[in-house]
Amino acid sequence: MTTPLELWRQRVDAGSLNPDPDQERAAQALTDLSERLQGWKPGAKSLFGKPKPAPKGLYLWGGVGRGKSMLMDLFIETAPVRERRRAHFHEFMQDAHARINRWRHLSKSERRRQPNYVKGAGDDPIPPVARGLASEARLLAFDEFQVTDIADAMILGRLFEHLFAEGVVVVATSNRYPDTLYKDGINRQLFLPFIDLLKARLDMFELDGGVDHRLRQLEAAPVYYCPLDADAELAMDKAWERLTSGAAPQSCTLEVNGREWVVEREVAGVARFTFPELCARALGAADYLAVAERFHTVLLDRVPRLSPDKRNEAKRFVTLIDALYEARTKLVMSADAEPDDLYPAGDGAFEFERTASRLMEMRTHEYLAAERPERAAKA
Repeated sequence: MTTPLELWRQRVDAGSLNPDPDQERAAQALTDLSERLQGWKPGAKSLFGKPKPAPKGLYLWGGVGRGKSMLMDLFIETAPVRERRRAHFHEFMQDAHARINRWRHLSKSERRRQPNYVKGAGDDPIPPVARGLASEARLLAFDEFQVTDIADAMILGRLFEHLFAEGVVVVATSNRYPDTLYKDGINRQLFLPFIDLLKARLDMFELDGGVDHRLRQLEAAPVYYCPLDADAELAMDKAWERLTSGAAPQSCTLEVNGREWVVEREVAGVARFTFPELCARALGAADYLAVAERFHTVLLDRVPRLSPDKRNEAKRFVTLIDALYEARTKLVMSADAEPDDLYPAGDGAFEFERTASRLMEMRTHEYLAAERPERAAKA
């Protein structure tokens, strides 16, 4: 079986990753966990009839661009657990809240017929929801673990307590050490037991080699290409290869106002779209905010020169850039003209001047090096 460490070394040898002692140590820690998982069977019991404890998980934390998501991908690719799930933490919590809501709307007789029914749980939805999640994935891998929403904070402790009781192993990446999660949040004292639980059930590993690999890859070449020609197409393909370390793209699902939207190309927080995918469809501010929140880097191909009859596309493009800019999402883009000439005339052309200015700023070192703000906490 190939290990995360072996895969990491293969990519270093191939030149798609740069040597990094801190990443190598993290890859070794993930390999150690894989080996523990290899000999673990969920539900197995000791000689005395007690369930064998599941292996401790791993919490990788450190600054942006250190390679946490990439290492997580290597781990999931090689993990010896068939029932596994890799999810952006915010997406997972949306799913958990939806399951809780569905359970609450079931009648008592309907609940008893559910395969994840927990005797004695009464009206409490947390135990059956945790059992349902555990039945689908014995290994949960969370990317960008952060807590800014009070609704999440209030259920996390009990939800994870039941997940661990069901024998689930958790691996997570985060920019924050657990002690600073939900910092200054409403009723944070109620959240503190979850922090203690997390530190008890997961080994802590700080990944901070002092090198921002993401910034280095972004600044290895321009991030804005025009005009639209074969050279621009090739440059965008090379940027994608560079920013994803050659990993195979996957699809993921964004949920916006109860509506699911499938993003076809994503790797570890880097997503790629064409202009028609984002601006020629009936998408709005909520969709673009979801994109900006979910992905730290967006590649946008083939932005045309916009004319008055394309005012709707121009308006959506303005909204998209505003969302990316406010979230400090990094943008790599190919276009038919420089920003000032993308929409010279038509409804909203004057307002487009701000968009052109932002596009210019988004090419600077200061913008590319800026950290992304945390999602605003909801009361």
